[in-house]
Amino acid sequence: MSVEFGTFEDLLKAVQGLPAMPLAVIDADEQHVLEGVCEAAEAGYVDPILIGDETIIRSILKTIPSTKSFRIVHAPVEEEVAEKGVKLFEKGEVKALMKGHIHTDEFLHPILAHHLQGKQRIAQVFLADLKTYPKLLYITDAAINISPDLSTKMNIVQNAVDIARLLGVEEPKVAALSAVEVVNPAIPSTIDAACLAKMAERGQIKGAIVDGPLAFDNAISAESATVKGINSPVSGDVDILMVPDLVSGNILGKDLEYLAGAQMAGFVVGTKVPIILTSRSDPPRARPISCAAAALVSHRMA
Repeated sequence: MSVEFGTFEDLLKAVQGLPAMPLAVIDADEQHVLEGVCEAAEAGYVDPILIGDETIIRSILKTIPSTKSFRIVHAPVEEEVAEKGVKLFEKGEVKALMKGHIHTDEFLHPILAHHLQGKQRIAQVFLADLKTYPKLLYITDAAINISPDLSTKMNIVQNAVDIARLLGVEEPKVAALSAVEVVNPAIPSTIDAACLAKMAERGQIKGAIVDGPLAFDNAISAESATVKGINSPVSGDVDILMVPDLVSGNILGKDLEYLAGAQMAGFVVGTKVPIILTSRSDPPRARPISCAAAALVSHRMA
């Protein structure tokens, strides 16, 4: 049985000894991207193919201590890099794709155009490792779906639940967040949150316990929920934070990273292939952690 991870260190230990996952790095000609990829390759998590301007990539690699040699696919025109990565996947040469320094929309466009989307709408998930929380925290969606409707939110939750289960959470607890913990028709996200909770009860969302609306404090803190008189199976033990929209999710994720010292990893979920999606400004450490998690997901999917 898969074991739930308390920290990224637990996750990294679980990846040790698995075969390195063949990975296409889209738009790799940037220092932070290559530092993270080299670290992941040295650790044995991935076997990367670097796509981008070959001259720039080779120049940067000279500044990074590494025992590995890498295959490079020359793509000096930005519009070509993601397309070439998708083609490598279609040929069976890689098992996952990773966003380098390219913009998210340019990265995702050929992925969707080549029908690598699964049955559900795709979404993004942050994994956060916080010293102040006893287990990994999943945050969704902070990068793809801007103002999701209820149907899209259902898919976002199901995607996050599926990835959490692959990473060892037997029955994820999901908090559908809003500004308050009661249904208020003036705040549409409270209505969506209540509907998501009922949809989980009725089996429209599978494999998880969903409660909402919950404000952030009473999702994270059982004490806060008790003070407010909230009886919730999710409060204080939440695995997945479902945010109302992209803006709030993006702010929450970056607040945790920059102010609370969280280590972050990022994925696209709901696709036929593991996709690593980190911010261009993320520190190098975010990329090897994301690579390790994607390698574990790929192994368990197989």
